[in-house]
This record gives sequence, structure tokens and C-alpha cells, in this order.
Amino acid sequence: MLLEDYFDFFSPDDIRIKGTRIGIETILYNFIHQCQTPEEIVQSYPTLTLEKVYATILYYLHNQEKISAYMTDWLEWSYKVREQQRLNPPPFIDKLRKLKAERDAMKKTNDTQISAG
Repeated sequence: MLLEDYFDFFSPDDIRIKGTRIGIETILYNFIHQCQTPEEIVQSYPTLTLEKVYATILYYLHNQEKISAYMTDWLEWSYKVREQQRLNPPPFIDKLRKLKAERDAMKKTNDTQISAG
């Protein structure tokens, strides 16, 4: 079995663990940036096996320059999407924020009345 047999290569920026919808970036982010062990990663993703996690790490080690660029692109895209969501939240997020503000204001009013009483 070749190392590449563990993956589905949908496009240059979309490599997933074969048989799952999990991208290699998820595994590698947890491993590299979150310092999780392969065993911890498997516990977080029940569709993965320890073999597939180790294969992903090995694939990264064998293609470090290429996969580091892949990860950099993914992180930049993630940050950009989060910033767009922050600047243009869906309508339900605005509703939730307003409800929270109202609840906080009501709590503050109640706290003030209790301490004055």
C-alpha cells in the first residue's frame, strides 16, 4: 500500500482522509499547533483510525515543504473567513447579541434593585 492510498486528493487545496470528510489540515493542525498526540486525535474523531492519523503525519513529514504551504494557505483562508463572518454576521447572530444585551441589562437592573433594597 502506498502512503497516498490513505487520502482522497480532490484538488491541490483539498486533501481528505480516505473514507471520511476530514481534511489532513484538521489532523495536522491538532498535531502541530495543538500538540495533541495521535491517540488524542483519534478520540476526537471517531471515523479515524490510529493508522490513518499516523499516515497523515508521515505524509506531512515526507512532503513537509508542500504540506507546510498547504497548511499556511488553509490557515490564511480560515482567518479570512472568520474575519468576514465577524464583519458580516448572519442575521441570527445579531438577534442573539441583542437578546444577550437585553438579558445582561435586565440582570444589571435586578442586581441594582436587590442591592438598593
